[in-house]
Amino acid sequence: MNKRREFLRNAALISAGTLMTSDLLAAIKKSVSANDKIGLGVIGCKGQGWSNLQALIKVPEVQCVALCDIDEQVLQHRNAELEKLNMKPKLYDDYRKLLSDRNVDIVVVGTPDHWHCLQMIDACAAGKDVFCEKPVANSIFEAQLMNKAVDRYDRVVQVAQWQRSQQHFQDAIAYVHSGKLGKVFSTKTWMYRGGTTPLPVVPNSPVPAGVNYDMWLGPAKKRPFNKNRFHYEFRWFWDYAGGLMTDWGVHLIDMVLLGMKAGIPKSVMATGGKYCFPNDARETPDIQTALFDFGDFQMSWEHNMSSGVGLYSMTHGIAFIGENGTLLLNRGGWEVRPEKNKLESVAWTKSVDIGLDNHAANFIDVVKSRKKIDLNCPFEAGARVAIVSHFGNVALRTGEKIYWNEAKNKFNVDSASKLIKPVYNNGWKLPLV
Repeated sequence: MNKRREFLRNAALISAGTLMTSDLLAAIKKSVSANDKIGLGVIGCKGQGWSNLQALIKVPEVQCVALCDIDEQVLQHRNAELEKLNMKPKLYDDYRKLLSDRNVDIVVVGTPDHWHCLQMIDACAAGKDVFCEKPVANSIFEAQLMNKAVDRYDRVVQVAQWQRSQQHFQDAIAYVHSGKLGKVFSTKTWMYRGGTTPLPVVPNSPVPAGVNYDMWLGPAKKRPFNKNRFHYEFRWFWDYAGGLMTDWGVHLIDMVLLGMKAGIPKSVMATGGKYCFPNDARETPDIQTALFDFGDFQMSWEHNMSSGVGLYSMTHGIAFIGENGTLLLNRGGWEVRPEKNKLESVAWTKSVDIGLDNHAANFIDVVKSRKKIDLNCPFEAGARVAIVSHFGNVALRTGEKIYWNEAKNKFNVDSASKLIKPVYNNGWKLPLV
Protein backbone atom coordinates (compact mmCIF):
# COMPACT_ATOMS: atom_id res chain seq x y z
CA MET A 1 0.00 0.00 0.00
CA ASN A 2 2.87 2.36 0.77
CA LYS A 3 4.42 1.64 -2.65
CA ARG A 4 1.07 2.35 -4.25
CA ARG A 5 0.73 5.70 -2.51
CA GLU A 6 4.29 6.57 -3.53
CA PHE A 7 3.46 5.82 -7.19
CA LEU A 8 0.31 7.95 -7.11
CA ARG A 9 2.23 10.82 -5.51
CA ASN A 10 4.96 10.64 -8.16
CA ALA A 11 2.44 10.38 -11.00
CA ALA A 12 0.53 13.38 -9.68
CA LEU A 13 3.74 15.37 -9.38
CA ILE A 14 4.64 14.71 -13.01
CA SER A 15 1.11 15.37 -14.24
CA ALA A 16 0.91 18.62 -12.31
CA GLY A 17 3.52 20.11 -14.58
CA THR A 18 6.88 18.89 -13.34
CA LEU A 19 9.11 18.07 -16.31
CA MET A 20 9.50 14.33 -16.78
CA THR A 21 13.21 13.65 -16.30
CA SER A 22 15.34 10.54 -16.31
CA ASP A 23 16.11 11.05 -12.62
CA LEU A 24 12.45 11.33 -11.65
CA LEU A 25 11.50 8.32 -13.75
CA ALA A 26 14.39 6.33 -12.28
CA ALA A 27 13.19 7.21 -8.78
CA ILE A 28 9.75 5.86 -9.59
CA LYS A 29 11.18 2.60 -10.94
CA LYS A 30 14.17 2.03 -8.63
CA SER A 31 12.55 -0.68 -6.53
CA VAL A 32 11.37 -2.83 -9.44
CA SER A 33 13.30 -6.01 -10.17
CA ALA A 34 14.09 -7.07 -13.73
CA ASN A 35 11.71 -10.03 -13.39
CA ASP A 36 8.80 -7.73 -12.55
CA LYS A 37 9.22 -5.37 -15.49
CA ILE A 38 6.46 -5.15 -18.06
CA GLY A 39 7.50 -4.40 -21.64
CA LEU A 40 5.35 -1.81 -23.41
CA GLY A 41 4.99 -1.48 -27.17
CA VAL A 42 3.12 1.46 -28.71
CA ILE A 43 1.47 1.31 -32.14
CA GLY A 44 0.80 4.86 -33.31
CA CYS A 45 2.78 7.29 -31.17
CA LYS A 46 1.93 10.78 -32.42
CA GLY A 47 -1.20 11.80 -30.45
CA GLN A 48 -3.19 9.74 -28.00
CA GLY A 49 -0.78 6.85 -28.29
CA TRP A 50 1.93 9.10 -26.87
CA SER A 51 -0.36 10.36 -24.10
CA ASN A 52 -1.15 6.76 -23.13
CA LEU A 53 2.54 5.86 -23.16
CA GLN A 54 3.35 8.75 -20.83
CA ALA A 55 0.69 7.62 -18.37
CA LEU A 56 1.78 3.98 -18.48
CA ILE A 57 5.49 4.56 -17.91
CA LYS A 58 4.64 6.30 -14.63
CA VAL A 59 3.71 2.85 -13.35
CA PRO A 60 6.93 1.50 -11.80
CA GLU A 61 6.89 -1.86 -13.59
CA VAL A 62 6.35 -0.51 -17.11
CA GLN A 63 9.28 0.03 -19.47
CA CYS A 64 8.75 1.15 -23.07
CA VAL A 65 10.60 -1.37 -25.24
CA ALA A 66 9.07 -0.79 -28.69
CA LEU A 67 7.56 1.98 -30.82
CA CYS A 68 5.79 1.66 -34.14
CA ASP A 69 4.62 4.39 -36.50
CA ILE A 70 4.18 4.79 -40.25
CA ASP A 71 5.69 8.30 -40.10
CA GLU A 72 9.47 8.13 -39.71
CA GLN A 73 9.65 11.73 -38.50
CA VAL A 74 7.17 11.05 -35.69
CA LEU A 75 8.93 7.81 -34.81
CA GLN A 76 12.36 9.41 -34.52
CA HIS A 77 10.99 12.37 -32.56
CA ARG A 78 9.35 10.12 -29.99
CA ASN A 79 12.43 7.92 -29.81
CA ALA A 80 14.56 10.97 -29.03
CA GLU A 81 12.18 11.95 -26.23
CA LEU A 82 12.40 8.48 -24.70
CA GLU A 83 16.18 8.43 -24.97
CA LYS A 84 16.21 11.47 -22.67
CA LEU A 85 14.45 9.22 -20.13
CA ASN A 86 17.07 6.47 -20.60
CA MET A 87 14.63 4.31 -22.57
CA LYS A 88 15.86 2.79 -25.81
CA PRO A 89 12.92 1.12 -27.54
CA LYS A 90 13.18 -0.86 -30.75
CA LEU A 91 11.62 0.98 -33.67
CA TYR A 92 9.20 -0.53 -36.16
CA ASP A 93 7.30 0.68 -39.22
CA ASP A 94 5.01 -2.36 -39.33
CA TYR A 95 2.92 -3.22 -36.28
CA ARG A 96 3.09 -6.94 -37.06
CA LYS A 97 6.84 -6.89 -36.45
CA LEU A 98 6.29 -5.20 -33.08
CA LEU A 99 3.79 -7.91 -32.13
CA SER A 100 6.40 -10.59 -32.83
CA ASP A 101 8.81 -8.94 -30.37
CA ARG A 102 9.00 -11.22 -27.32
CA ASN A 103 9.99 -8.34 -25.07
CA VAL A 104 6.60 -6.71 -25.62
CA ASP A 105 4.07 -7.75 -22.98
CA ILE A 106 1.46 -5.02 -23.38
CA VAL A 107 0.47 -2.95 -26.39
CA VAL A 108 -1.08 0.49 -26.82
CA VAL A 109 -3.21 0.77 -29.94
CA GLY A 110 -3.13 4.50 -30.61
CA THR A 111 -3.78 4.57 -34.36
CA PRO A 112 -6.75 6.06 -36.28
CA ASP A 113 -10.08 4.32 -35.66
CA HIS A 114 -10.14 2.31 -38.88
CA TRP A 115 -7.04 0.39 -37.75
CA HIS A 116 -8.17 -0.55 -34.23
CA CYS A 117 -9.92 -3.80 -35.12
CA LEU A 118 -7.04 -5.44 -36.96
CA GLN A 119 -4.36 -4.29 -34.57
CA MET A 120 -6.18 -5.12 -31.35
CA ILE A 121 -7.21 -8.58 -32.53
CA ASP A 122 -3.73 -9.32 -33.87
CA ALA A 123 -2.25 -8.19 -30.54
CA CYS A 124 -4.57 -10.48 -28.60
CA ALA A 125 -3.75 -13.37 -30.94
CA ALA A 126 -0.06 -12.69 -30.31
CA GLY A 127 -0.62 -13.09 -26.56
CA LYS A 128 -0.36 -9.40 -25.68
CA ASP A 129 -2.59 -7.45 -23.30
CA VAL A 130 -3.91 -4.24 -24.84
CA PHE A 131 -4.66 -0.64 -23.90
CA CYS A 132 -6.93 0.33 -26.80
CA GLU A 133 -7.82 3.87 -27.83
CA LYS A 134 -11.46 4.84 -28.17
CA PRO A 135 -13.68 4.42 -30.04
CA VAL A 136 -12.75 0.77 -30.14
CA ALA A 137 -13.73 0.47 -33.81
CA ASN A 138 -14.96 2.37 -36.82
CA SER A 139 -18.02 0.17 -37.30
CA ILE A 140 -20.60 -1.84 -35.39
CA PHE A 141 -19.43 -5.17 -36.80
CA GLU A 142 -15.78 -4.56 -35.92
CA ALA A 143 -16.68 -3.77 -32.30
CA GLN A 144 -18.66 -7.02 -32.09
CA LEU A 145 -15.80 -8.97 -33.65
CA MET A 146 -13.27 -7.49 -31.26
CA ASN A 147 -15.47 -8.42 -28.31
CA LYS A 148 -15.34 -12.04 -29.43
CA ALA A 149 -11.57 -11.89 -29.81
CA VAL A 150 -11.05 -10.66 -26.25
CA ASP A 151 -12.97 -13.68 -24.99
CA ARG A 152 -11.34 -16.15 -27.38
CA TYR A 153 -7.77 -15.14 -26.56
CA ASP A 154 -8.50 -14.42 -22.88
CA ARG A 155 -6.53 -11.19 -22.84
CA VAL A 156 -6.71 -8.14 -20.58
CA VAL A 157 -7.98 -5.24 -22.70
CA GLN A 158 -8.64 -1.83 -21.21
CA VAL A 159 -10.38 0.78 -23.38
CA ALA A 160 -9.00 4.31 -22.98
CA GLN A 161 -12.27 5.77 -21.68
CA TRP A 162 -10.35 7.10 -18.70
CA GLN A 163 -13.25 9.06 -17.21
CA ARG A 164 -14.28 5.76 -15.60
CA SER A 165 -11.13 5.96 -13.48
CA GLN A 166 -11.61 9.55 -12.33
CA GLN A 167 -12.95 9.98 -8.82
CA HIS A 168 -15.56 12.67 -9.44
CA PHE A 169 -17.09 10.66 -12.29
CA GLN A 170 -17.24 7.63 -10.01
CA ASP A 171 -18.86 9.70 -7.24
CA ALA A 172 -21.45 11.17 -9.61
CA ILE A 173 -22.40 7.78 -11.03
CA ALA A 174 -22.67 6.38 -7.49
CA TYR A 175 -25.10 9.20 -6.71
CA VAL A 176 -27.21 8.25 -9.75
CA HIS A 177 -27.19 4.63 -8.59
CA SER A 178 -28.27 5.69 -5.09
CA GLY A 179 -31.74 6.49 -6.38
CA LYS A 180 -31.81 9.96 -4.83
CA LEU A 181 -32.74 11.53 -8.16
CA GLY A 182 -35.86 9.38 -8.28
CA LYS A 183 -36.86 7.89 -11.59
CA VAL A 184 -34.63 9.18 -14.38
CA PHE A 185 -36.63 9.37 -17.59
CA SER A 186 -34.36 11.67 -19.58
CA THR A 187 -30.61 12.02 -20.04
CA LYS A 188 -28.58 14.40 -22.17
CA THR A 189 -25.05 14.43 -23.55
CA TRP A 190 -23.44 17.24 -25.51
CA MET A 191 -20.25 18.77 -26.84
CA TYR A 192 -20.10 22.39 -28.01
CA ARG A 193 -16.68 22.74 -29.61
CA GLY A 194 -16.34 26.51 -29.72
CA GLY A 195 -13.29 27.91 -31.44
CA THR A 196 -13.29 25.40 -34.29
CA THR A 197 -12.36 26.98 -37.61
CA PRO A 198 -13.07 25.75 -41.13
CA LEU A 199 -10.74 23.10 -42.55
CA PRO A 200 -9.74 24.63 -45.91
CA VAL A 201 -10.07 22.46 -48.99
CA VAL A 202 -6.59 21.68 -50.33
CA PRO A 203 -5.49 19.70 -53.39
CA ASN A 204 -3.99 16.25 -53.19
CA SER A 205 -0.23 16.24 -52.85
CA PRO A 206 2.77 13.88 -52.88
CA VAL A 207 3.16 11.61 -49.88
CA PRO A 208 5.50 13.27 -47.35
CA ALA A 209 9.00 11.82 -47.13
CA GLY A 210 9.26 9.03 -44.59
CA VAL A 211 5.53 8.26 -44.53
CA ASN A 212 4.34 4.76 -45.43
CA TYR A 213 1.01 5.95 -46.76
CA ASP A 214 -0.14 2.52 -47.96
CA MET A 215 0.24 1.23 -44.41
CA TRP A 216 -1.56 4.28 -43.04
CA LEU A 217 -4.53 3.58 -45.32
CA GLY A 218 -4.54 -0.11 -44.43
CA PRO A 219 -8.07 -1.45 -45.00
CA ALA A 220 -9.50 1.98 -45.91
CA LYS A 221 -10.37 2.90 -49.49
CA LYS A 222 -7.40 3.70 -51.70
CA ARG A 223 -7.14 7.47 -52.21
CA PRO A 224 -4.43 9.96 -53.20
CA PHE A 225 -2.67 11.56 -50.26
CA ASN A 226 -4.34 14.68 -48.89
CA LYS A 227 -3.07 16.34 -45.72
CA ASN A 228 -6.64 17.04 -44.59
CA ARG A 229 -7.22 13.31 -44.19
CA PHE A 230 -3.97 12.62 -42.34
CA HIS A 231 -2.87 12.66 -38.69
CA TYR A 232 -5.29 14.55 -36.41
CA GLU A 233 -7.79 15.59 -39.10
CA PHE A 234 -8.59 11.99 -40.08
CA ARG A 235 -11.44 12.02 -37.55
CA TRP A 236 -13.62 14.14 -39.84
CA PHE A 237 -13.79 11.56 -42.65
CA TRP A 238 -16.04 8.50 -42.71
CA ASP A 239 -13.33 6.20 -44.11
CA TYR A 240 -11.37 6.49 -40.88
CA ALA A 241 -13.65 7.74 -38.08
CA GLY A 242 -17.06 9.10 -37.11
CA GLY A 243 -16.61 12.77 -36.24
CA LEU A 244 -17.52 14.20 -32.85
CA MET A 245 -20.17 11.52 -32.28
CA THR A 246 -17.52 8.83 -31.90
CA ASP A 247 -14.67 11.10 -30.75
CA TRP A 248 -16.26 12.85 -27.77
CA GLY A 249 -19.55 10.95 -27.84
CA VAL A 250 -18.09 7.69 -26.57
CA HIS A 251 -16.72 9.42 -23.47
CA LEU A 252 -19.95 11.20 -22.55
CA ILE A 253 -22.50 8.60 -23.68
CA ASP A 254 -20.49 6.01 -21.73
CA MET A 255 -21.40 7.81 -18.51
CA VAL A 256 -25.11 7.57 -19.36
CA LEU A 257 -24.84 3.85 -20.11
CA LEU A 258 -22.94 3.35 -16.86
CA GLY A 259 -25.29 5.47 -14.77
CA MET A 260 -28.46 3.97 -16.25
CA LYS A 261 -27.06 0.42 -16.44
CA ALA A 262 -28.21 0.47 -20.04
CA GLY A 263 -27.44 -1.66 -23.06
CA ILE A 264 -28.35 -1.10 -26.69
CA PRO A 265 -31.18 1.34 -27.56
CA LYS A 266 -34.37 0.16 -29.22
CA SER A 267 -34.38 2.97 -31.78
CA VAL A 268 -32.45 6.05 -32.83
CA MET A 269 -33.19 9.06 -35.00
CA ALA A 270 -30.83 11.88 -35.88
CA THR A 271 -30.52 15.10 -37.79
CA GLY A 272 -27.63 17.38 -38.64
CA GLY A 273 -25.21 18.38 -41.32
CA LYS A 274 -22.60 20.90 -42.28
CA TYR A 275 -24.25 24.10 -41.18
CA CYS A 276 -21.37 25.94 -39.51
CA PHE A 277 -18.77 25.36 -42.23
CA PRO A 278 -20.72 24.16 -45.28
CA ASN A 279 -17.85 24.48 -47.73
CA ASP A 280 -14.91 23.20 -45.72
CA ALA A 281 -13.15 19.86 -46.29
CA ARG A 282 -14.77 17.83 -43.51
CA GLU A 283 -17.30 15.09 -44.26
CA THR A 284 -18.73 14.53 -40.79
CA PRO A 285 -21.41 16.93 -39.51
CA ASP A 286 -20.51 20.07 -37.60
CA ILE A 287 -23.99 20.12 -36.05
CA GLN A 288 -25.74 16.90 -35.03
CA THR A 289 -28.59 15.91 -32.74
CA ALA A 290 -29.53 12.30 -32.05
CA LEU A 291 -32.28 10.85 -29.87
CA PHE A 292 -31.91 7.34 -28.45
CA ASP A 293 -34.87 5.39 -27.06
CA PHE A 294 -33.86 2.77 -24.49
CA GLY A 295 -37.41 1.72 -23.68
CA ASP A 296 -37.64 3.17 -20.18
CA PHE A 297 -35.64 6.36 -20.71
CA GLN A 298 -34.29 8.45 -23.55
CA MET A 299 -30.92 10.01 -24.21
CA SER A 300 -30.04 12.90 -26.47
CA TRP A 301 -26.68 13.71 -28.01
CA GLU A 302 -25.91 17.03 -29.61
CA HIS A 303 -22.80 18.71 -30.85
CA ASN A 304 -21.97 22.06 -32.33
CA MET A 305 -18.52 22.83 -33.73
CA SER A 306 -19.03 26.59 -33.81
CA SER A 307 -20.50 27.63 -30.47
CA GLY A 308 -18.83 27.03 -27.12
CA VAL A 309 -21.91 27.80 -25.02
CA GLY A 310 -23.56 24.45 -24.45
CA LEU A 311 -26.45 23.16 -22.39
CA TYR A 312 -26.60 24.39 -18.78
CA SER A 313 -23.79 26.83 -19.78
CA MET A 314 -21.37 23.88 -19.98
CA THR A 315 -19.21 23.36 -23.05
CA HIS A 316 -19.60 19.58 -22.69
CA GLY A 317 -21.46 17.43 -20.24
CA ILE A 318 -23.92 14.80 -19.15
CA ALA A 319 -27.29 15.41 -17.49
CA PHE A 320 -29.37 12.87 -15.58
CA ILE A 321 -32.82 14.45 -15.25
CA GLY A 322 -34.79 12.76 -12.48
CA GLU A 323 -38.05 13.26 -10.64
CA ASN A 324 -36.28 14.88 -7.71
CA GLY A 325 -33.51 16.78 -9.43
CA THR A 326 -30.90 16.94 -12.16
CA LEU A 327 -27.31 15.77 -11.86
CA LEU A 328 -24.83 17.58 -14.11
CA LEU A 329 -21.41 16.15 -14.81
CA ASN A 330 -18.39 16.95 -16.96
CA ARG A 331 -14.62 16.73 -16.83
CA GLY A 332 -14.45 19.68 -14.50
CA GLY A 333 -16.76 18.33 -11.79
CA TRP A 334 -20.38 17.58 -10.89
CA GLU A 335 -23.38 18.98 -9.04
CA VAL A 336 -27.05 18.29 -8.30
CA ARG A 337 -29.76 20.87 -8.90
CA PRO A 338 -32.89 19.79 -6.99
CA GLU A 339 -36.51 20.12 -7.93
CA LYS A 340 -38.26 22.35 -5.38
CA ASN A 341 -38.46 20.74 -1.92
CA LYS A 342 -37.59 17.29 -3.25
CA LEU A 343 -33.87 16.96 -2.71
CA GLU A 344 -30.87 18.61 -1.12
CA SER A 345 -28.58 20.29 -3.60
CA VAL A 346 -25.01 19.13 -4.11
CA ALA A 347 -22.64 22.02 -4.72
CA TRP A 348 -20.24 21.92 -7.63
CA THR A 349 -17.52 19.41 -6.75
CA LYS A 350 -14.34 19.87 -8.74
CA SER A 351 -12.20 17.18 -10.26
CA VAL A 352 -9.05 16.61 -8.21
CA ASP A 353 -7.20 13.76 -9.94
CA ILE A 354 -5.76 12.68 -13.29
CA GLY A 355 -8.07 10.19 -14.95
CA LEU A 356 -5.63 8.83 -17.53
CA ASP A 357 -2.97 8.14 -14.91
CA ASN A 358 -5.51 6.31 -12.77
CA HIS A 359 -6.70 4.37 -15.80
CA ALA A 360 -3.17 3.28 -16.72
CA ALA A 361 -2.49 2.13 -13.16
CA ASN A 362 -5.76 0.17 -13.09
CA PHE A 363 -4.82 -1.56 -16.35
CA ILE A 364 -1.41 -2.65 -15.03
CA ASP A 365 -2.95 -3.83 -11.75
CA VAL A 366 -5.21 -6.16 -13.74
CA VAL A 367 -2.42 -7.24 -16.09
CA LYS A 368 -0.63 -8.49 -12.98
CA SER A 369 -3.64 -9.95 -11.14
CA ARG A 370 -5.47 -11.30 -14.24
CA LYS A 371 -8.74 -10.38 -12.50
CA LYS A 372 -10.47 -8.82 -15.48
CA ILE A 373 -13.53 -7.99 -13.41
CA ASP A 374 -11.43 -5.23 -11.81
CA LEU A 375 -10.91 -3.33 -15.08
CA ASN A 376 -12.47 0.10 -14.92
CA CYS A 377 -13.32 -0.02 -18.62
CA PRO A 378 -13.41 -3.63 -19.83
CA PHE A 379 -13.65 -4.15 -23.55
CA GLU A 380 -17.35 -4.99 -23.58
CA ALA A 381 -18.09 -1.54 -22.12
CA GLY A 382 -16.00 0.17 -24.79
CA ALA A 383 -17.63 -1.92 -27.50
CA ARG A 384 -21.13 -1.12 -26.21
CA VAL A 385 -20.70 2.64 -26.26
CA ALA A 386 -18.94 2.54 -29.63
CA ILE A 387 -21.89 0.62 -31.08
CA VAL A 388 -24.39 3.07 -29.57
CA SER A 389 -22.44 6.02 -30.98
CA HIS A 390 -22.29 4.41 -34.41
CA PHE A 391 -26.08 3.99 -34.22
CA GLY A 392 -26.31 7.79 -34.02
CA ASN A 393 -24.19 8.19 -37.14
CA VAL A 394 -26.07 5.49 -39.04
CA ALA A 395 -29.36 7.25 -38.31
CA LEU A 396 -27.89 10.54 -39.50
CA ARG A 397 -26.37 9.14 -42.69
CA THR A 398 -29.53 7.30 -43.73
CA GLY A 399 -32.00 9.98 -42.66
CA GLU A 400 -34.16 7.25 -41.12
CA LYS A 401 -35.46 6.39 -37.69
CA ILE A 402 -33.74 3.07 -37.18
CA TYR A 403 -34.80 0.13 -35.03
CA TRP A 404 -32.34 -2.53 -33.93
CA ASN A 405 -33.15 -6.23 -34.28
CA GLU A 406 -30.77 -7.94 -31.87
CA ALA A 407 -31.71 -11.46 -32.93
CA LYS A 408 -30.89 -10.72 -36.57
CA ASN A 409 -28.08 -8.25 -35.81
CA LYS A 410 -29.50 -5.75 -38.27
CA PHE A 411 -31.65 -2.65 -38.57
CA ASN A 412 -35.16 -2.41 -39.93
CA VAL A 413 -33.85 -0.31 -42.83
CA ASP A 414 -31.64 -1.89 -45.50
CA SER A 415 -29.60 1.27 -46.09
CA ALA A 416 -28.77 1.32 -42.37
CA SER A 417 -27.86 -2.37 -42.25
CA LYS A 418 -25.38 -1.82 -45.08
CA LEU A 419 -23.39 0.43 -42.75
CA ILE A 420 -22.96 -2.24 -40.05
CA LYS A 421 -20.02 -4.05 -41.64
CA PRO A 422 -17.11 -2.26 -43.32
CA VAL A 423 -15.55 -3.16 -46.64
CA TYR A 424 -11.82 -3.86 -46.27
CA ASN A 425 -9.53 -2.85 -49.13
CA ASN A 426 -5.94 -3.10 -50.36
CA GLY A 427 -5.63 -6.81 -49.61
CA TRP A 428 -6.54 -6.45 -45.92
CA LYS A 429 -9.30 -8.70 -44.62
CA LEU A 430 -11.46 -8.69 -41.51
CA PRO A 431 -9.95 -11.05 -38.94
CA LEU A 432 -11.45 -14.47 -38.39
CA VAL A 433 -12.45 -15.02 -34.77
